[in-house]
Amino acid sequence: MKKILAFIFFFTSVVIFAQEKFTLSGTVSEASSGETLFGVNVIIPELQTGTVTNQYGYYSITLPKGNYNVTYSNIGFASQTVDVALSENIKLDLELATDTENLDEVVIKANAENLSVRSSQMSANTLSSGTIKKIPVVLGEVDVIKAITLLPGVTSAGEGASGFNVRGGASDQNLILLDEATIYNSSHLFGFFSVFNPDAIKDLTLYKGGIPARYGGRASSVLDIYQKDGNKREYHASGGIGLVASRLLLEGPIKKDKASFLIGGRSSYAHLFLPLFDNDNIAYFYDLNTKLSYNINDNNRLFLSGYFGRDVFEISDSFTNNFGNTTLNLRWNHLYSDKLFSNLSLIYSDYYYGLALKFVEFDFDSGIRNFNLKYDFTHYISNNIDLRYGLNSIYYKFNPGDVNPTTEDSGINPFKLTDKYAWENAAYVDAKIDFSDKISVQAGLRLSTFNRLGQDKLFLYENNNPLNYDSNLKIYRKAKPIDTVSYSRSETIKSFINLEPRFSISYLLNENSSIKASYNRMSQYIHLISNTTSPTPFDIYAPSGKYIDPQLADQVALGYFRNFKNYSLEVETFYKEVKNRLDYIDDADLIANNAIEQILLNGVARAYGLEVLFKKTTGRFQGWLAYTLSKSEQRTPGRTEFESGINNGEWYNSPWDKSHDISVTGQYELSKKWSFGANFIFQTGIPTTYPEGQYEYNGMVVPVYEARNSSRLSPFHRLDLSATWTPKPESTKRWKGEWVFSVYNAYNRKNAASIRFSENTDIGKNEAVRLSIFGIIPSVTYNFKF
Repeated sequence: MKKILAFIFFFTSVVIFAQEKFTLSGTVSEASSGETLFGVNVIIPELQTGTVTNQYGYYSITLPKGNYNVTYSNIGFASQTVDVALSENIKLDLELATDTENLDEVVIKANAENLSVRSSQMSANTLSSGTIKKIPVVLGEVDVIKAITLLPGVTSAGEGASGFNVRGGASDQNLILLDEATIYNSSHLFGFFSVFNPDAIKDLTLYKGGIPARYGGRASSVLDIYQKDGNKREYHASGGIGLVASRLLLEGPIKKDKASFLIGGRSSYAHLFLPLFDNDNIAYFYDLNTKLSYNINDNNRLFLSGYFGRDVFEISDSFTNNFGNTTLNLRWNHLYSDKLFSNLSLIYSDYYYGLALKFVEFDFDSGIRNFNLKYDFTHYISNNIDLRYGLNSIYYKFNPGDVNPTTEDSGINPFKLTDKYAWENAAYVDAKIDFSDKISVQAGLRLSTFNRLGQDKLFLYENNNPLNYDSNLKIYRKAKPIDTVSYSRSETIKSFINLEPRFSISYLLNENSSIKASYNRMSQYIHLISNTTSPTPFDIYAPSGKYIDPQLADQVALGYFRNFKNYSLEVETFYKEVKNRLDYIDDADLIANNAIEQILLNGVARAYGLEVLFKKTTGRFQGWLAYTLSKSEQRTPGRTEFESGINNGEWYNSPWDKSHDISVTGQYELSKKWSFGANFIFQTGIPTTYPEGQYEYNGMVVPVYEARNSSRLSPFHRLDLSATWTPKPESTKRWKGEWVFSVYNAYNRKNAASIRFSENTDIGKNEAVRLSIFGIIPSVTYNFKF
């Protein structure tokens, strides 16, 4: 800790005395609503330099004394140039008006893109809510997760599956934040929709590599999403009515220019029509977004935001699945000075997972809950040095499961799996330094600790080994506990400490191109125990501890970035290695398992690839082409030379390995009334394991399987189309509406979600049966705002 404080002191004491300097700072907001704007470019052409606003719209830049033409620019807003006579520290708050016909757009955009090329940040993509809403998606519902899967290095977990995969990582290796609160499951209806209401979202940033030191706890990526603050000047409503789901968002001032509120809700209702088709299955979701914002004064702001969502999925007489997220966040923004910005957050996150198994007559409830305190500082040392540093402390409670019979005749006694507790802490410092006009560096260090706290009845095993290996049958068996021990909550069962260095550098080749390189280490202390291939999808989280080590990920990346007149090109290559990646033994029993360590083996994972992103960002036609060539593998060797491990200790394809991934996305504005969108996706089929033979034993047919994940499903591809009609685009009335017509999977491709093998009773032979979830799906949605 002393070294970190010394590091901070060193940078904060750097002062350049060559000439007198002053600070220009302030907040940039949207003129119509007072909503703060993230990512606004603040450009000083005279010095060929600039900065951008942070997540709360704040900026600060230190310049030599003099007169400057300061330009404020953001896509979708009219740029403003302000003459500033900088002879003292100046606080300049500014408002940008929306303007789709900005004559200076090309000039300003060139300067803004130059800043992006110069920046040391790489492997990151930022999308606005406006961009996301133009992408055609399933059932006419705008979807944040579907949008990011169109980016290079990001793939969906599959149709009807939750989550997404980044650079060959598992879905639980993604840190998903909504207003800084952790979201543990990002999907509604098992991937058909995402949990994020597009009307409530301000912007999002996805970090695939070069991850800043302020983020931690996951091995693969960070998806950072911020909600709107709410309109501080006028009352407004927006929403949409679709065939499957509808949404409504209300926002407005509590006290004009001082305080505002936002509340939004969504719900699906297709299940109400299923009885008409003699279908007694049920599948629906609902969620609620809320936010209160209060400007105490120029130096202090308060925010209170929350999210609540639930999914209900029921298969007639078989099972009912009920799951969802709950978050609450109280934040305080404070300006200590024009160079020191701070954010203090108190955050609550909860993920609930319930499973009612009707055919065995019991209910199973599980979940994870955490309380998070974080204090972040942004210190604008000089025009060339920015510092970010802070502390983070998270307390976890894990509920592995609570089993209760639903009838007296079920034959199952109620029992509670042992709750687990943990405490994760971190301190970080991140320095962004411009060494020259050509070289920019971002260097950071994160110190993370994880304490597995006391619990009741921790199992003990002979030689601390929860798994035994049968060398004759070459299979693993659960070890029998030899004793149990209980710890008080104040005791530590096992502790971990990790240093996580982060580094990225950019070298400017010329005004329009640069090369960048990055390295980051990430530590992940919690693990998703899941089986999404079973008839009853199952999710619980387990902490690292006596028998489970944290995942440690190291990633390096190298990239080339180029801006053309109306286009941009990004090419990156990466290599990632993950230690202590868990895998399950064969025939693993996940449900109601009070000793999850008895079915897990430690392995390693690696992923590497090439990503290309080509974008057109101006004009009536805009869009991008994304291509990823990659490989994702796992290896789980035996613990000794006599054990087989998994797949005989050889490398095998991870379940989310997709060699080729191509996405083409485009939007065309034909007129003020009509605009069109399309996206085409092609992906290599996901790995799978097929039986290659069978034998009969005691009258039973036993299949013999090939090496794990050595085969693949057929390639996945589809085309989505959309058309948006705005009947009265120039109307001055408060009510504005548009119709969105979309077709998902336009040429009705029957993509395989899985393949199962069963006996054809007509011919008496086994056959492969392909399961396809979606065919062609047309939809229409009416969006409105007033």
